[in-house]
Amino acid sequence: MSDVLTMTLNNNVQIPQLGFGVFQVPPQDAERVVSTALETGYRSIDTAAAYQNEEGVGRAIASSGLPRDEIVVTTKLWNSDHGYDPALRAFDASARRLGLDTVDLYLIHWPVPAADRYVETWKALEKLAADGRVRAIGVSNFTVEHLRRLFAETGTVPAVNQIELHPHFQQTALRAEHAAHGIATEAWSPLGQGAALSDATITGLAKRHDVTPAQVVLRWHLQLGNIVIPKSVTPARIRENFDVFTFDLSTEDLSAIADLDTDRRIGPDPATFDMR
Repeated sequence: MSDVLTMTLNNNVQIPQLGFGVFQVPPQDAERVVSTALETGYRSIDTAAAYQNEEGVGRAIASSGLPRDEIVVTTKLWNSDHGYDPALRAFDASARRLGLDTVDLYLIHWPVPAADRYVETWKALEKLAADGRVRAIGVSNFTVEHLRRLFAETGTVPAVNQIELHPHFQQTALRAEHAAHGIATEAWSPLGQGAALSDATITGLAKRHDVTPAQVVLRWHLQLGNIVIPKSVTPARIRENFDVFTFDLSTEDLSAIADLDTDRRIGPDPATFDMR
């Protein structure tokens, strides 16, 4: 899988630690942008039904010339499709848009606790995994409370929890819960929507290591053991975000970034988010 380090999930599926996200990539740009990412060396692409660009992702994969088993494809089930049968139908629709028989990682996008159907939905994902249509199943934006309910009421521990995670919102307690149960932590908004890039600590480290602030933050994620999925539509930035394997942050560097945590979200709170 290119030169990127891989992580082995709790069901022995391997996934690159550095992937490419397509959140907010317009549908008409998705094929071009993902093609650039694959040419750069990314071998993990993260999309979702809600992003409305699965078709473009699928076209880029099909035209890449790369063997299918070299590319890890993640997509996600949207909130309006919670429930056992709706989730199975939603997966069929996503797979059809992607042009794939098998999806590598399928996630419940949000727990939507007000609907109280995420456990039922999870059981549909277990079925997809058992049938071989999905290689690994996971969740996104689940809190400790949501995870513990899954543990109590189902037989499968999520392989991944994809969560908001950046230097200003480090989710220490949730990452510890993941570690205790063998769940991989995957970071969305890994650069804090750009806010972390102007932080004096980050810019100082970038100058010291002769790299960009974005490269410092992405390297921080990798050294913490997070899976990280930066996004960009700019070819130069796509390549820059991939070039994070030529330097290491010291223990002191990591400690300085740890001190930046404000415990404040940029995105919605999973305990109350109810868009359907």
